[in-house]
Amino acid sequence: MGSQVSSDEMSVRAGQGSDEVLVSQAVWDYLAAAGRPWLIDFQHKQGMSAGIIRRGERGGCCAVKLQPVEGSRSTRSSMTDGPISSETRKAFIDLCRCARKEMSKQEGGSKRKRALLPCVGALEQNGEGSLLQAPPSQPRRSQRQQQRFRKPADEEVCAMLHEASLRKEKDSGMGSHSEAEDRNSCSICMGDIVERTTLEKCGHSFCRSCLEQAFKVKKACPVCRLVYGQLVGNQPANGSMTVERDPDLELPGHEGHGCICIIYSFPPGIQTLDHPNPGVRYPGTDRVAYLPDSPEGNRVLGLLRRAFEQRLIFTIGTSMTTGLQNVITWNDIHHKTSIFGGPRCFGYPDPTYLVRVTEELREKGITAD
Repeated sequence: MGSQVSSDEMSVRAGQGSDEVLVSQAVWDYLAAAGRPWLIDFQHKQGMSAGIIRRGERGGCCAVKLQPVEGSRSTRSSMTDGPISSETRKAFIDLCRCARKEMSKQEGGSKRKRALLPCVGALEQNGEGSLLQAPPSQPRRSQRQQQRFRKPADEEVCAMLHEASLRKEKDSGMGSHSEAEDRNSCSICMGDIVERTTLEKCGHSFCRSCLEQAFKVKKACPVCRLVYGQLVGNQPANGSMTVERDPDLELPGHEGHGCICIIYSFPPGIQTLDHPNPGVRYPGTDRVAYLPDSPEGNRVLGLLRRAFEQRLIFTIGTSMTTGLQNVITWNDIHHKTSIFGGPRCFGYPDPTYLVRVTEELREKGITAD
């Protein structure tokens, strides 16, 4: 219900001395049956037993507790060394990942395979490296088409801009226009420029009336999308952004660096005039995302913080995953909500992610300059 994530809950999730791990119920059922020999091998090598202690956790998960086997070296060392070591927890996570792969091999058909594929991730508040099922496969479409609220007059301008953009791309690909013709043509109406107005930063020119209409929708150049002024979104104003760091957790593709965990939290509220349905209630939500604790990752973190302050990270609209209306959704700035699984599971490794999200932020006027 949009409650804050406490530091104690985060230490469990991030692996600061916890003996619990959240595991996809499907993965645990497989380990308890066909994968039983793997659990026995884990117990012999690590001196630890794994047992389910809670079912029905959020995300279709169950809580599994790791505890030393009586009489083993782990039992004796735990009396002096404290909680379960991070190496042991990581070994159990690797075991679950192996089970996940075996499950995928046994399933026929790509759709069923994606449905069963769990990602070690961070969509829940508890459990280091929580093994959650991947979200349903969805086409990567712009959320502007479903989540942004526009007045009828704005929709007409948007259609004009979209048509002009398509025509410009086609013309540039064919190389049918000379540079002189392009300078005298308005990229919005595609006619001769009337009352030429040139944007100061990027140098693109348009009809004065065309540019005025375009700026009513978004104060950005219709050609290069460079933002003029400060863009402010309609993200609910009562949310919070918290950052946690785990130096021992490495993201695939960013070995040698720790992990930055970003926790967004929003309580329930009522939509305002900036939203699609003023006066209608929306539920609260908690979202968790990951960045590498590297120089580049910290640079992106700073940009995301500015975007959050300008209310650009989220909006209220229709969820592309669940189809629910009047809910808080992402707003075209993509986040990594899983640790593993690659782009298909919104996780790592993804070599170009930091470059892509930097470009998405630039389009909203958020730059390092």
